Amino acid sequence: NLVMKRISQYIFLLSATAFIGTFSSCTKNFEELNVSPTQPNIVPAEYLFSQALLSGITAESNPLQVGSWIQHWASGNLVGPSQYLEDRDIYETRSWASHYALIKDLKQIQDKILKGQETTPAGRTKLAITRIYETFIWQRMLDFWGDIPYTESGLAESDLILTPKYDKQEDIYKALLTNLDAAMAQLNAQDISYGAADFVYKGKVSAWNKFGNALKLRMGMRLRYVDEALSKKTVEEALSGPIFESNADNALLPTVPQDGNSLGFHPTVAAYNASKELRQIASTLIDTLLTKNDPRLPRIAEPTENSKKINSPVYRGLGVALGANVTVNRDDYSYGTIAIYGDRKSTFPYLFLSFSDVCFYKAEAALLGWGGLTADQADGFYQAGIRAAMQVDPYKIDNADITSYLATQGTLTGSSEEQLEQIMVQKWISLFMRDYEAFAEWRRTGYPQLVPGPNKGSTNGQIPLRGVYSGNERFRNPDEYNAAAQRLSSGDTYLSKVWWDSK
Repeated sequence: NLVMKRISQYIFLLSATAFIGTFSSCTKNFEELNVSPTQPNIVPAEYLFSQALLSGITAESNPLQVGSWIQHWASGNLVGPSQYLEDRDIYETRSWASHYALIKDLKQIQDKILKGQETTPAGRTKLAITRIYETFIWQRMLDFWGDIPYTESGLAESDLILTPKYDKQEDIYKALLTNLDAAMAQLNAQDISYGAADFVYKGKVSAWNKFGNALKLRMGMRLRYVDEALSKKTVEEALSGPIFESNADNALLPTVPQDGNSLGFHPTVAAYNASKELRQIASTLIDTLLTKNDPRLPRIAEPTENSKKINSPVYRGLGVALGANVTVNRDDYSYGTIAIYGDRKSTFPYLFLSFSDVCFYKAEAALLGWGGLTADQADGFYQAGIRAAMQVDPYKIDNADITSYLATQGTLTGSSEEQLEQIMVQKWISLFMRDYEAFAEWRRTGYPQLVPGPNKGSTNGQIPLRGVYSGNERFRNPDEYNAAAQRLSSGDTYLSKVWWDSK
């Protein structure tokens, strides 16, 4: 268990070092006996960064809520948000708290542990990597909630503000782009980096530089319909720098088998094994895969249990937001593939930013003529995106099967808008298990064209367009919460749009 070993080693070293230091000085300064040997004042940056990677990346998957909105998963009638019912006091409060805990840890690295080392080889590149990853976390939060506390959050204890203001999403996005550029400019291959504490890239500077530009490309495209000039500028800058060139550049978090481990297993595998009845595959996804004869289908879904019993296997997805009074025989619907998601003794890395993402963005940029690309290049990027998405674990589709698929599905046709829809449908498939990102891209472009489930919920039968704020915010920070809610078109509800959702 690589993840467990490394984090356990950090904890052991922290405890041992603190104990030895206290023991050796106890005869000199009696008062130092009051210092806890297991609770050091300063935690190594490596430990906090490792923990932030682990917690922040695995939180990217949220099948019960966001995954059902995007119609990758069908969670049945036991989970309120999957029925379009607001449940801010459970789902939103937990997610809000966990995300701000991540920000606090990442800020502690910058404002306490490595403070003053911004230009030294011992701190410069570690800080740069921390800021790049922090931008990744902030973007997810912005895309999900909209306006959020930013400038007054994550501060040092001496500057702590208990009722932070909610900054506007537009202002935060622009600040993040500036910070991302500054962080990438600080990367230096000669510096001391995170090394093994960086589970994703082992502290490799060139890899984090490519990741930063891939993230910048994503952020730039997110602004396409709300600020075209800034979007174009950002996209072209990202494409001009080092960026993902193959699946070897993918941002992957190694995971461990779930059996016998309490830390570091794949979030989709963990969620599936916790309760597969709440995580069946949605009919929209299965129908799309069937229509396109997609070779990933058997690696995503299992034939229905009842069809297997009669030795006539069929794939059938479950509808979303069916309502509390609808009874279904779950054995008539497809679960996730048992050999992949139901095997607690095997695993595969968690992918959270990919070469296929970059390819699909390039195809979109080519349709727009951005970055020196032309519309006749869009097909090539589109095909590269599909190929890359099929080659990653756990799919690993044979090249011959990919080529056969591209012969029928690899050519963009129709108007620019129709071609964009084709790109986005393939991207939606590729984002299976990456629920927040699929949700953001669907809202940004409107593709694929999803039909809401029949339950009216809190939205009068509409698919939610954002997450609602934590229930705790209404009581702990009422003035700032109310000011932010009033800026939203429909208040703090599922139906308000975030700033960039303007198509």
